[in-house]
Amino acid sequence: MQKINELLLMIDSYIGSHPWFVFLLLGSGIFFTVYLKFPQLRYFKYALRIVRGKFDREGDVGDTSHFQALTTALSGTVGTGNIAGVALAVHLGGPAALFWMLVTAMFGMTTKFVEVTLSHKYREKVEDGSIAGGPMYYMRKRLNIATKSGKVINTGKWIAGIFAAATVLSSFGTGSLPQINSISNSLFATFDIPHPVTGLVLAILLGFVIIGGIKRIAKVTSRLVPAMAILYFIGAIAVIFYNYENIIPSIVSIFADLITGSAATGGFLGATIAFAFNRGVNRGLFSNEAGQGSAPIAHAAARAHEPVSEGLVALLEPFIDTIIICTLTGLTLLASGVWSEKQDNRFQMADMQVLAGTHYEDVSETGRLQLAHHINGEKTLELFSGEMAVEQGEITSPVTLIHARSLAEEVAVTRSKKPYSGTIQVTNGIIQLLDEKADVSLWEQIKGSFNGNGNNTLIFQGRSLVHSAPLTTIAFTKSWFGNWGKYIVSIGLLLFAFSTAISWSYYGDRAMTYLWGSKTVIWYHLVYVIAFFVASFVDTTIIWTLSGITIALMTIPNLFGLLILHKEMKSEVKLFWVEYKNRFPDEKNVPKD
Repeated sequence: MQKINELLLMIDSYIGSHPWFVFLLLGSGIFFTVYLKFPQLRYFKYALRIVRGKFDREGDVGDTSHFQALTTALSGTVGTGNIAGVALAVHLGGPAALFWMLVTAMFGMTTKFVEVTLSHKYREKVEDGSIAGGPMYYMRKRLNIATKSGKVINTGKWIAGIFAAATVLSSFGTGSLPQINSISNSLFATFDIPHPVTGLVLAILLGFVIIGGIKRIAKVTSRLVPAMAILYFIGAIAVIFYNYENIIPSIVSIFADLITGSAATGGFLGATIAFAFNRGVNRGLFSNEAGQGSAPIAHAAARAHEPVSEGLVALLEPFIDTIIICTLTGLTLLASGVWSEKQDNRFQMADMQVLAGTHYEDVSETGRLQLAHHINGEKTLELFSGEMAVEQGEITSPVTLIHARSLAEEVAVTRSKKPYSGTIQVTNGIIQLLDEKADVSLWEQIKGSFNGNGNNTLIFQGRSLVHSAPLTTIAFTKSWFGNWGKYIVSIGLLLFAFSTAISWSYYGDRAMTYLWGSKTVIWYHLVYVIAFFVASFVDTTIIWTLSGITIALMTIPNLFGLLILHKEMKSEVKLFWVEYKNRFPDEKNVPKD
């Protein structure tokens, strides 16, 4: 599995993780923003009116209301990216990364507007009577190539097939497996609930919800999304105003670091301008999914006779998802100060590196720069290889541990909750063969998850920076709620991630319908629920890696398709405003294009 994961990582490094992919996404948003004359600003108030039903017409075809389509799509995007993704961006790029997340969201609003409009225009009614839509439908109909002789090459069919297949895979890699893994880890850490118990209960609930189709999904998400947003808002505001003296400095740091890069502070070793840009844009795109082509699948089911009207509803998604919710998360991290403070935590193997020697420190400017150059890949320090000796949980070999881009302190090694004594093989700074799950049956893994010993896995604990959901959890305790704040994050993560799994089951459902018909959906749902349970207690690293590839395989053809159809998009917008003016002749200053 490790070899497969390494192969997938190599493939992903050329597509989803490569800078050209970021520039394609951001560039498409910028192009359409300029081409359509900043619709995210000019059309915003109309989007609010339409989502309330002002433009609805009796007899409009669809399975959900505008609001239900919006909340269903939001439930697919508002998830771990808002809690864990923002914390990871700030951890990697400093406060300036938050600025680039907001810029990305601003252009992402236009991208969402375009992809939902074109996809909604080409939606269809399928054999079971439900509405199906998404990029695969406009691709099949509009991305064919006509030769000079007049012959049409059916390229759209193949492009649509690739997109639909990638959507099915991504429904596991984005919407299902990592989400339940995050939920089970959070509930185990906060409430000590065994991973399989969480997985089993939520898998049963998931099955009951998704078997009812889009109408039941829409009903659940239309209640779940507002509830979780209110809960999260209360917790975030409590942190920000509890640390009121840090509000202005936090906002200033977001913009000040744009020019200089984020300076070293506390355990944070600094970040360059380029790194902050890359991480901010990357996490922003992951959070709101603009251009990926997932949200159009949910919006295709909305009751609307005019595709642009639904596109305007979708324009609100990145605003709510990233500009509001991600900004709240970012300000809690900055105002509380936890983003640069070392915390007692259990080390993740993927974040660990072993340096040869014990002379490294992060107190002096020289020591900080030396470590910063290393973690940023500018000047690599000597990595340790060989057997690392441990006695009664204490590392006795002359080595230094880097964890989460910071110098680890007070490191202790345990196995089965007892101090470990022995040797550990290290190759080029990477610790080898810590986890024995590879040789343990699935049933043994379940039993091991119940007693919490991880099947004799070696555990490294100590003080270092933390990131992702654990960092946000700590930030939420720095308020009037105290330790109760961590429960807000745990419950919020539960609701956010579970709603994401619900929505992505529908995206995979529609992709399966497109590829093989509605009769295959029941089998897809069965596999989806079983995999959801299993992922609550097994390693999902390879799934995260596969997810990066499938997201790219969805996004790349979708963006190229949108760019090819840019003239059609502009024509649709003009026609919409003509109809809008006819419907509301007394309204002044209505846009013309």
